[in-house]
Amino acid sequence: MNFKLTDEQRLIRKAARDFAAKELAPNAREWEETHTFSRKVFDRMGELDFTGLYVPEEYGGTAVGRLTAAVVFEELAKGCFATAVYVSVHNMVTNLIYQHGNPEQWERWVTPLASGKKLAAYSLTEADAGSDAAALSCRAVRTDGGYVVNGTKLYVTSGGVADVYAVMVRTDENQKAKGISTIVVEKGTPGLSYGPSEPKMGLNASPTTELIFNDCFVPAENLIGQEGQGFNIALGALNGGRINIGACSVGLAQQAFDYALTYAHKRQQFGRPIVSFQGLQFLFADLATRIEAARLMVYRAASLMDEGQPCVAEAAMGKLFATDMAMKVTTEAVQVLGGYGYMRSYPVEMYMRFAKIGQIFEGTNQIQRVVISRELIKYKGGKRPDLY
Repeated sequence: MNFKLTDEQRLIRKAARDFAAKELAPNAREWEETHTFSRKVFDRMGELDFTGLYVPEEYGGTAVGRLTAAVVFEELAKGCFATAVYVSVHNMVTNLIYQHGNPEQWERWVTPLASGKKLAAYSLTEADAGSDAAALSCRAVRTDGGYVVNGTKLYVTSGGVADVYAVMVRTDENQKAKGISTIVVEKGTPGLSYGPSEPKMGLNASPTTELIFNDCFVPAENLIGQEGQGFNIALGALNGGRINIGACSVGLAQQAFDYALTYAHKRQQFGRPIVSFQGLQFLFADLATRIEAARLMVYRAASLMDEGQPCVAEAAMGKLFATDMAMKVTTEAVQVLGGYGYMRSYPVEMYMRFAKIGQIFEGTNQIQRVVISRELIKYKGGKRPDLY
């Protein structure tokens, strides 16, 4: 097992790291406080080839794969977690359309999405369909030439600013999961409107809104795959999305850890730097160990996906462990700074607020445990295929 990145991967990591340090980190606090989404930043990520990480060059992407993408998201999250999150969702949707769409849809949507000319959003959650996603009720009724969509969607990342929405809708009232389909709805489509940007605990540089469909006509050619395949398409996308969020959480935790450690070297108490006290040294040792363990779990899941191996459990494990770890690390970073850590003039309180959402979206960590346990009990005696 080779844990060393290739020369190409190191170059891509450096590009992401430099971009995060120069263009994201200096602005992250201001964007958070002013609830500012920067389209210029997204455009810049398109120029750096961060917007089409999974699709081939012929459709505007780079096809660098899941592991390299995880490295990119980790580095971007060190600069601005909110930015890393929305570009990870963008890549998830771009790949969803590429994996399940047809050549016409690739030309129409994948190419501009992968090249960063358009921004994508993912829409599954509803008021009564969160963890029980198959209970969604947003309806798409077949009519001449397409579908008429009515209903609402909640908590859409990049809602209102995205150009392309992958929306899970109910096309068959008589079936639950098998009655769900995936359609693409473009910004500006008559009948599509948006709720106000949700006031959130954090992640305010990434707008979150409600999508409202009122007799919204969507052409039949906007259907992705076949009717009834939408739920499986959604779950497949989330599998990769969990790796992305795990990677973002590793980057966020690393940023918080580095800040706290630097502070501990400078902060003097009892006549010496607080980092010299064994209690803090052991804390930093434990936190560093958790970060490294999470990084390896996320990279492992990404590598399995690149190899075409089963990785549902591994992706869920990586997301579960990495996001819980990020919550722990950021909370301890606040504690290391003491009263200063609670003040908005220092960034660690923002890191802690960012970390919390990681335990909730792309499936709550309670749902990750459901996913993992279901994968485990498929095999009698707990014997899973040997992937090592």
